[in-house]
Amino acid sequence: MKRLHFTFLFLFCHLLQAQHLNESLGSLKEFKKTDSGVRIEASNAVLEATVYSSSIIRIRISKEESKDFSYAMIASPSTTKFDLKEVQDRIELITDSVRLSIQKTPLRIRFFNKQGQILNEDDPAFGTSWIGNEVTTYKRLQKGERFIGLGEKTGNLDRRGRAYVNWNNDYYGYPLNGDPLYQSTPFYIGIHNQRTYGLFLDNTYRTTFNFGASNDRFSSFAAEDGEMNYYLIGNSNIPEIIKSYTQLTGRTEMPPLWSLGFQQCRYSYYPYYKVMAMARNFRERKIPADVIYFDIHYMDAYKVFSWDTTRFPDPLKMLKELKDLGFHVVVIIDPGIKVEEKYAAYMSGLKDKYFVRYPDDSVYTAEVWPSWSHFPDFTSPKVREWWGAQFKSYVDQGVDGFWNDMNEPASWGNKPPELIEFDFEGNKSTHKRAHNVYGMQMTRATAEGTKKLMGGRRPFILTRAGYSGIQRYSSVWTGDNVASDEHMLLGTRLVNSMGISGIPFTGTDIGGFAGEPSPELYQRWMSIGAFTPFFRVHSMIGSKDREPWSFGEDVEANVKAILERRYQLLPYLYSCFFESSQSGIPINRSLAIHYTHDPFIYLPEYQNEFLFGPSILVAPVPSTQRYSKIYLPEGTWYRWGSDEMCKGKSEIITSSTLDSLPVFMKGGAIIPIQSTLQYTDQKTTDTLYVHIYNGKTKTSFTYYEDDGKTYDYQSGKFLKAELTFDGKQKTFTWEKKEGTMASKFKTIQLVCHGFDQFTQVKVQDKAPKLSISGKVKTLTIPLTDRITTKW
Repeated sequence: MKRLHFTFLFLFCHLLQAQHLNESLGSLKEFKKTDSGVRIEASNAVLEATVYSSSIIRIRISKEESKDFSYAMIASPSTTKFDLKEVQDRIELITDSVRLSIQKTPLRIRFFNKQGQILNEDDPAFGTSWIGNEVTTYKRLQKGERFIGLGEKTGNLDRRGRAYVNWNNDYYGYPLNGDPLYQSTPFYIGIHNQRTYGLFLDNTYRTTFNFGASNDRFSSFAAEDGEMNYYLIGNSNIPEIIKSYTQLTGRTEMPPLWSLGFQQCRYSYYPYYKVMAMARNFRERKIPADVIYFDIHYMDAYKVFSWDTTRFPDPLKMLKELKDLGFHVVVIIDPGIKVEEKYAAYMSGLKDKYFVRYPDDSVYTAEVWPSWSHFPDFTSPKVREWWGAQFKSYVDQGVDGFWNDMNEPASWGNKPPELIEFDFEGNKSTHKRAHNVYGMQMTRATAEGTKKLMGGRRPFILTRAGYSGIQRYSSVWTGDNVASDEHMLLGTRLVNSMGISGIPFTGTDIGGFAGEPSPELYQRWMSIGAFTPFFRVHSMIGSKDREPWSFGEDVEANVKAILERRYQLLPYLYSCFFESSQSGIPINRSLAIHYTHDPFIYLPEYQNEFLFGPSILVAPVPSTQRYSKIYLPEGTWYRWGSDEMCKGKSEIITSSTLDSLPVFMKGGAIIPIQSTLQYTDQKTTDTLYVHIYNGKTKTSFTYYEDDGKTYDYQSGKFLKAELTFDGKQKTFTWEKKEGTMASKFKTIQLVCHGFDQFTQVKVQDKAPKLSISGKVKTLTIPLTDRITTKW
């Protein structure tokens, strides 16, 4: 009898232990309709489903009540109409676009489109459960399901079969499959059975995404602490999913035009006379450039908000001389404040308790560039305001770009104690929760502070670390990469993936931060970099020079031509930024955005290809290849430079010499360009060249202008025109739609490619002068609010 009792007790304890190891959400006990969804009391937690729009439903699962707070979110639940029904074993929440089905026992979630097709569903056995404080949601793997996104993540375009961690990480010279890197963007898009959905996990603790790594049963996402808080997005295509995601987390503002020019950087340029010699070299050689960077050696003993007066005895004079040459200056800013008596930033931050502290109220100290340093608590509104005010001396001197670095936060040892405490907007929390948003909130403080100081001018902000929503404040670059063909191609995937994930203003350190590029690699990387939004060369201390003339006359000539084309394309690029500011659609677009269900685009040999804006296909290829195999998706394509026409849905062999990166224009493309400039503040000619590539369908392009400098566009001082080409009717229309600003251009020159039968043209029923040169036909038209051309 004693043995039987002991056996029963042992089994009972073992059962309790098993339940504790993996505690499930349980079953529905009761539910209540709310103004924007449903609240469900389950056995072990509370589940709330909230309608944010007809295609977005939030799932919030928690064991105990806590304040609903997010640094990522700017949206609130809408007044979208929905129905809530109880149907036997489930509850259904239905909008006009999606249906959420919640099984009662055990509590499981299924997400359908309006046709009743499954988009996303819990694994039937596991659903959402806890192991200690760690909460995980398991999702059934759908047949052939692909996963894209997650922002700055290495590996293939299709994430299937891999797992990733979100924990911002200072990762010098990261390997090709290194993870995690500097940014955390816990948003991905699932693709299966000709369907798409988006999923955003808004939890700033360390999170893990498993897309079928080491199992063939489920995908999953987990947070080491906090709530299971995610958003299901049920749009029918990827552009609409990105639009919905950026509706939740925000979109980029229009950047200053000069920040889209070429940017020259190294670690570091000093002293003063070397900086000026480089700047004059650009101008004397007539190589376009807009920006020069100052890395950490411009500071006095690496103290932010200071200048080394030995290396830079008169910053005000130097900055004026650079401005007179057409250069803008960007300075690096790190979060570490040197512990030093009489250092103003240190003394004021210490006095007002603005630095991160231990639980015993002593100030946290770590070693970084200035030696032992304190770190501002950017999760406090007061600290952000204080930090922003520190930029006054820079702005007064003429600096208008601010580069936030080392903000993961990074320190020697790269392991901040997890018990250090942060304000978190008055809801004190530890480093475990604050780590992933530290860089984002530093960047927010920089952006908000400099915007106040710059008298209506737009600052340029750059960051290394961030979290979902960083696109509201800053551009992003991909950190300390390596000079290799493999890293060059990886960089295109990182940029494209961040674009999928709502971050449009991105780029790499062209040429590689670490290591030495060959002349061929440098040139190839420059040709690819010209088709990225953020276009900067940057290199490690002690490395060889990386200016365009540093690799010999032939490379200089080719790079000069690359930069001239970049500056010619600025009207197109700036218009693409406007589109991104309105819809969230990125400038660099993985082919998965528009050709989602074409299996060829996910193949390793083609996954690096992307669209630059809506119509320019770029095929990055290694610097060693002079002929390359590329894939052209559906449509008609014209090789840039030769106008050779190629049919889509085909693999082709094409030349890829160092002066001829494979670039193709889509049939129907409308590409506005301008004359060559040396820098963006230089006046263009009065002609806007609009290149049209013949196609069979009707296409349009939204052309946009503003002053490129101020926020006046927000009060209507801009020009927005709709450019339309009808391939069947053979008509082109320019029609001004919005804005009070007149164009800086006086005439339009239509440059028509691929039009064989092109002998008569009428503009507003009049026959203009037509010029024919080989396959290209041009005509010049005075610019008015509405132009109609027919041929």
